[in-house]
Amino acid sequence: MKADVRLLLTTDGSHTAINKEFDKSYHSIHGAYQESQRVYIELGLLAALAKFHEEELRVFEMGFGTGLNTLLTAHEATKLQRRVSYTAIDGYPMAAEDTRLLNFDEQLGTSLLPAIHESPWNEPVLIAPSFTLIKIECLLQEWQTTDRFHLIYYDAFAPTAQPELWEPAIFVQLADLLLPGGMLTTYCSRSYVQRSMRAAGLTVEKHPGPMHKRDIIRAIKI
Repeated sequence: MKADVRLLLTTDGSHTAINKEFDKSYHSIHGAYQESQRVYIELGLLAALAKFHEEELRVFEMGFGTGLNTLLTAHEATKLQRRVSYTAIDGYPMAAEDTRLLNFDEQLGTSLLPAIHESPWNEPVLIAPSFTLIKIECLLQEWQTTDRFHLIYYDAFAPTAQPELWEPAIFVQLADLLLPGGMLTTYCSRSYVQRSMRAAGLTVEKHPGPMHKRDIIRAIKI
């Protein structure tokens, strides 16, 4: 089933989508690009590339959505000439006709978004010479894999919309997906989310967030 969405232009000129079922946006209305860049690229990807510099980086994204985090990661992998294998999961992906209206390529000066959205699901696809993508159409709670990752982007809808994706058992599952020293980044810094991360064996760091967001989280598997 496809997500029922409408597009919205955010403050920094990039699009977000509003999920009509949850009445929640996929990205910050104060700037989709600046939020994703801060939470997932600066705090997550660049730190992981510096830490795991001798191997292909394995990234897992919970909440594929608009594909913005995927596009930014592919862009950085290409720019830095670092190999990235990227797995993204989404139980209710956007319809193709909606994704074609997104302005991320225009904003970033890239041309990868059509390939990211129009690639087949559930099989690996080479999007760029250094970037391989596999999209999984499945709910996180139902997904099973033996793969392990250096980095997780946790970009589920807010706890008020999807509380089941912020329960302690979810972070146990996520911690198990991480390789030793692996990282998880997310925009949500609620106290009970931090407690759940710590209970799952992760070390939690609070960092300054993007515009209109005081704190964001990076958790590390020691």
